[in-house]
Amino acid sequence: MNSDFGKQSTMGGQRRLILLRHGESAWNAADRFAGWVDVPLTDVGRAEAHRSGELIRRAGILPDVVHTSLLRRAVATADVALNAAERHWIPVHRSWRLNERHYGDLQGRTREAVRTEVGEARFRLWRRSYHIAPPAIRADSPFSQAGDPRYRALGVDVPSAESLQDVQNRLLPYWENAIVPDLVRGRTALVVSHGNALRGLIMHLDCLTADDIGAVSIPTGIPIRYDLDDTLRPVVPGGVVLEPTHAG
Repeated sequence: MNSDFGKQSTMGGQRRLILLRHGESAWNAADRFAGWVDVPLTDVGRAEAHRSGELIRRAGILPDVVHTSLLRRAVATADVALNAAERHWIPVHRSWRLNERHYGDLQGRTREAVRTEVGEARFRLWRRSYHIAPPAIRADSPFSQAGDPRYRALGVDVPSAESLQDVQNRLLPYWENAIVPDLVRGRTALVVSHGNALRGLIMHLDCLTADDIGAVSIPTGIPIRYDLDDTLRPVVPGGVVLEPTHAG
């Protein structure tokens, strides 16, 4: 990703998009697979969220609308960031389609335990391949969302495991039907989501291959600015990371 924010040009007709992965969660800190398990931010994560709002404000790309998931680590990050950016009053839309990838039977387990059990090759395949999902979670697992009222009320069929391709398939309709209309109206849209959901969106925006996306990681709490042309393709491939040294 391009971090040369100071050289970013402005062009007529651009649509502005800001992507933000939630701040550090309790299970990021514990190196556990979270997926759809609704874990909170740590104090570090809240500080990251606050800093991300300051970076957005200093960069002068204030959002007009926010899209986020139904998981509290993204919801809380959006709230804290908007407060820091003095944009707490703008509309916020939440959708399960922006949730993290469902990690199936890996949810709740530490990465090290899984790696030790199955070996590095299979571990990496489950984590980074585009097409392959990890083993399915049982409905009676304490880390399953099969009976979660938020999804039952929405009529959502909760997955038992997802590949990155599965994530992209449920995310892109929301992109087309909810986020793109905001961009076309000239609104700067902030998407506060999760590592794999954002990887799926970046794969679409930058026309990356399944091999390309395996090498892409999204840092927690660091906004990525995308200026999109009239065809909704990035002016700067990979976007522009709003790092503190480039925030003005």
